[in-house]
Amino acid sequence: MSNRWITNTVRKSDFLGKSRRGFLGGLGTAGANLSLSSLLAACSSNDQGQRSGIGVPPNTRQLKAAFTNDSLTHTWVAQGKQAAETWGRWFGVDVTWYDGGGSIDRQRKAVDDMASKHWDFVAISSAVGVDTLIQPVQQLIDNGIPVIQMDTVIDSSGSTNITTFIEPDNVFMGEASATALFEKMGGKGKVIMTQGTLGHTGAQGRAKGFYQALAKYPDIELIAKDPANFDAHKAAQLWENYLARYKDIGGGFFHNDDMALAALKVIRNARRNILISGIDAMQPAIQAVIEGEMVATVRNPSGRIHWGALMIGILAASGVKNIPKHILADGPLVTQQNGAGLLFMENQFLL
Repeated sequence: MSNRWITNTVRKSDFLGKSRRGFLGGLGTAGANLSLSSLLAACSSNDQGQRSGIGVPPNTRQLKAAFTNDSLTHTWVAQGKQAAETWGRWFGVDVTWYDGGGSIDRQRKAVDDMASKHWDFVAISSAVGVDTLIQPVQQLIDNGIPVIQMDTVIDSSGSTNITTFIEPDNVFMGEASATALFEKMGGKGKVIMTQGTLGHTGAQGRAKGFYQALAKYPDIELIAKDPANFDAHKAAQLWENYLARYKDIGGGFFHNDDMALAALKVIRNARRNILISGIDAMQPAIQAVIEGEMVATVRNPSGRIHWGALMIGILAASGVKNIPKHILADGPLVTQQNGAGLLFMENQFLL
């Protein structure tokens, strides 16, 4: 296996000993006498519970899982990787990570490689291109391997029988972030939208939310919209050009925080005063909202989505049935009032 696939190997002793203390420490002070073993012992293993997933111990043996993403250069994805690997250590899952490198071809090769091996379950985040992974995903399913889809649609027809799809409400996130921006602009002025990857269903939803908000503000004019593919460097280049071209820019709306923060640096360097908002609520963006440097961001819960995929994968591999085909992983609009609490939850890989 190429060294670009990153393996997170876990010993069962880690799960039962040191990692358990780390797990409890991460959750905080739930109770001095509480332990993971006592939590699992309290779970029922009757047949009804096994079918429903209610009260079932997550797993009684070490499991193997494969995860893939679009690109680890995106901080949202890197955070999700940390969350999945951390929860894997806590719950006895060996996680092998395949980085798509921001390339349709590379991600397809990664999933082809996954499909050639045996796993207890597979989780796929942020397909670089919709409908590009259907064949190897179907091969995994045909081999009896549960497949959890995260964040982005794999099959636009919806006919691939995945175990479940865990996703944020991208339309809500786009509309909430844009609305906060437009309100801060006083309901008037010129705005630019910096988009993610156009073939990414999450970016499509965020654009839809933006336009829904824009329709409510007739005095706000969209003067430019261009894709930067969620890439900070590309966003910075775009904004260098915008600042040279447009003397009047009231606000910037960005499909993720990486791009927003990159553009903010360019705006500062040019000594321009432009309001910005983003999506994902990564830690630096939350801090920027708290300090008044960004108007808003909305949490796309990377931690919840990735640990959710891991836990659902454990349940599916353990024989739990009737897992819903769609699970919403929501997140709030970040404000100066709630920012500190959200930062804490993210740092514990809980949100």
